Amino acid sequence: MLFNSFSFLIFFPIVAIVYFLIPQRIKYLWLLGASYYFYMSWNPKYALLMLAVTVITYGAGLLMTVCGRKSGRRGRRLKMVCIFGGIVLLLGILFVFKYYGFAVESVGKVFAIFHITVQMSAFDILLPVGISFYTFQGLGYIIDVYRGETAAEKNFLRYALFLSFFPQLVAGPIERSKNLLNQIYEPHKFDAGRVKDGLLLMGWGFFQKLVIADRIAILVDEVYGNYLSYSGLQLLLATILFAFQIYCDFGGYSDIAVGAARVMGFTLTKNFRSPYCAVTVSEFWRNWHISLTTWFRDYIYIPLGGNRRGRWRKYRNLLLTFTLSGLWHGAGWNYIIWGGLNGLYQVAGDLTAPLRGLLQEKLHIRTECGSYRLFRRLITFAAVDFSWFFFRADGFKIALQMLRHGFQNIGLLTFFSQENLLGIHTIGLSEKNFFVMLLSLVLLMWVDNRKRRGVDFKGILARQNIWFRWLVYYGLIFSILIFGIYGPGYDASAFIYFQF
Repeated sequence: MLFNSFSFLIFFPIVAIVYFLIPQRIKYLWLLGASYYFYMSWNPKYALLMLAVTVITYGAGLLMTVCGRKSGRRGRRLKMVCIFGGIVLLLGILFVFKYYGFAVESVGKVFAIFHITVQMSAFDILLPVGISFYTFQGLGYIIDVYRGETAAEKNFLRYALFLSFFPQLVAGPIERSKNLLNQIYEPHKFDAGRVKDGLLLMGWGFFQKLVIADRIAILVDEVYGNYLSYSGLQLLLATILFAFQIYCDFGGYSDIAVGAARVMGFTLTKNFRSPYCAVTVSEFWRNWHISLTTWFRDYIYIPLGGNRRGRWRKYRNLLLTFTLSGLWHGAGWNYIIWGGLNGLYQVAGDLTAPLRGLLQEKLHIRTECGSYRLFRRLITFAAVDFSWFFFRADGFKIALQMLRHGFQNIGLLTFFSQENLLGIHTIGLSEKNFFVMLLSLVLLMWVDNRKRRGVDFKGILARQNIWFRWLVYYGLIFSILIFGIYGPGYDASAFIYFQF
């Protein structure tokens, strides 16, 4: 069930209304049933896989608690066996359903270099929606129990809700047990102000998805799907726009998820903080997909040693962490290259910091002025956007072919010709839709820039007269209804991160 589907517009109000009407002691059972129904709407068989992950992580947590009561080395060893077994089982499930085909193909290509033919059985499995998200949430839980940072949950059904909570089930945020699991025990009564805030955040999320992301997708899909028909500058335009498509698509999903949870009284992790306002790639990653970035930091980067064991080990840890992050996103070399590039950017930034400082001093560059910050933002965006090119391409080989075609066919005169202003009439969007997209992007970046400066839009709106507040609410609703991409001939577009 997609957030941007008619089914969800019926499903969510029913779930929320019933949730507030039923007694507190059975609220979690209602949400658990609703969450499994939500997930099974894609494929009922998916529920068995999620249940398996739930049983494994729940059991591992209890076993570690029992083993932890045993004194001495034997207790520690048993606890290590439990955590090791849980991690192996979860990663094994993830490997079989997500990476097995990629591994078979890669091994075959390696042996082919030496003219050796290797016959390995392959099987086609439909990737379960959101498997990476709830698997990593379960991994984080058992690691936290092992470290003693959270107590093992004894109530199986409450734990099952923690792993399957429908607003964040299929695309995050990846929640920690210390946050979400504890909230399941808290009483959540109807609060009109909280419900209003949650619905407003959901509305902004729908605006990002339907008005911006899905409109940009028309152009991007056309160019990337038929790149030989377009010039290098048109490919560049599509790549720049894809950066905003994936931001509005995933940021929109996250806002809808956080808003839906807030309506029912739950507080989820904020997943984005104006990432394209960042002045360095490392700052970008502190503000992009925050729940995943902090997951890799806490469970991969820091255990590897972080930055505590010298500069070169720090660089190794950065590159390994971001390469694994790329692999988490998809079973393909293009995702690995995308992740590796973002790690390499940060290593290069750290290595060149002294040189850049010297140049700033010698050239008397004022680093505190707005023009310098704007320049750094543009450089950071360009670097991140280049990595997005590999993320979006249908494989690493295709990405290289697209790069070669783009550089060989710049198409400068054609791109800016009067008959083909900005190439919009040959890339699937009418002039009207193109300018709606541009105006929406201007609004998005203005909002992000103001948020970065600490502007509290919710607080400002709350202080206005009631007529003005409702004018804003209706304005948002009608903007989505009038300018959203939906209706006859439109198939509700899945959120990009559902494939991970």
